[in-house]
Amino acid sequence: MTVHTRLERILMEMEKAAMESGRRLADVKLMAVSKTHSYEEILELFACSQMLFGENRVQEVEEKFSLSRPEGMRLHLIGHLQSNKVKKIVPLVDGIDSVDSLKLAKRISSACLEMDTLMPILLQYNTSEEASKSGFEREDELFRALDEMATLQGIRIGGLMTIGPLSGGEKEIRSAFALLRRLQQQCIVRYPHLDFSTLSMGMSSDFPLAIREGATMVRVGTALFGERQYR
Repeated sequence: MTVHTRLERILMEMEKAAMESGRRLADVKLMAVSKTHSYEEILELFACSQMLFGENRVQEVEEKFSLSRPEGMRLHLIGHLQSNKVKKIVPLVDGIDSVDSLKLAKRISSACLEMDTLMPILLQYNTSEEASKSGFEREDELFRALDEMATLQGIRIGGLMTIGPLSGGEKEIRSAFALLRRLQQQCIVRYPHLDFSTLSMGMSSDFPLAIREGATMVRVGTALFGERQYR
């Protein structure tokens, strides 16, 4: 199956799920997650008018995107970011979607101010309570961090991100996504001056469920590129 065929199939599934939730396909962004796949494969998908890409690791971003990107291609870091790699990643991406602590937000803001830039971020929340996942784990913890993040000049908050449960059925998965949607509504009320319009949730195995629960962005890798190519 070609990349173009996979993309068309995913867009059809996205449109169906969006219509079932009273929305349109245009209301949900598709992020192509290129983890372990080559830059040539990325360009092939870009040629099919897929503009938004996500990478999990700083090292892969450096290897694939250290040179100039085609005009219009946007790249976000979606994996866990260590504080000591912030200055490496800031010049290379258009967004950091995995901010999981106030400390990390401060580091990003400081680096952006030094480089005279502004970084869009999403805040990662652990909706499944799985120890293997990063993210804020309690609402009060998130709100305390947001109270300070709202004053940081180098970042622009754009919404929330989560990874659905790695095990469990549809009920558990939808419950996790519904939790993030409820949290989004609380943030909108508590912080009317901040932007919480993005709900990034759903991957290759569960993105239709995420869209039905209100996702405005889904992160799809394997279903687009095929199985990951580990060395």
